[in-house]
Amino acid sequence: QLQLVESGGGLVQPGGSLRLSCAASGFTLDYYAIGWFRQAPGKEREGVSCVSVTGGRTNYADSVKGRFTISRDKTKNMVFLQMNSLKPEDAAVYYCAAIKRSYFCSLDSADFISWGQGTQVTVSS
Repeated sequence: QLQLVESGGGLVQPGGSLRLSCAASGFTLDYYAIGWFRQAPGKEREGVSCVSVTGGRTNYADSVKGRFTISRDKTKNMVFLQMNSLKPEDAAVYYCAAIKRSYFCSLDSADFISWGQGTQVTVSS
């Protein structure tokens, strides 16, 4: 069973930044496409960003383009989501998810099979 662990969430003021991390336990992320998703109370889970196995392909939801950056560090076996210029509407539980598929990057949660437990992001003054 693949285990993913998110970290880096917290409380930040509007306009602030956070960097979320997604770490793998017991396996290498080298062969997995990774997606970041978020879910706010009363809302459906939405895709935020994704990165392909090689990192050569990325995608972002329109609502975060220009503010969020996804990256992967194979030496650390981690994937990151740098979030800048945070807005109150970015507040949610953020999840990372994995799928073992090459040349793939998707914002559809149905495409991913392994999920972390989530990390809370709160944006408030």
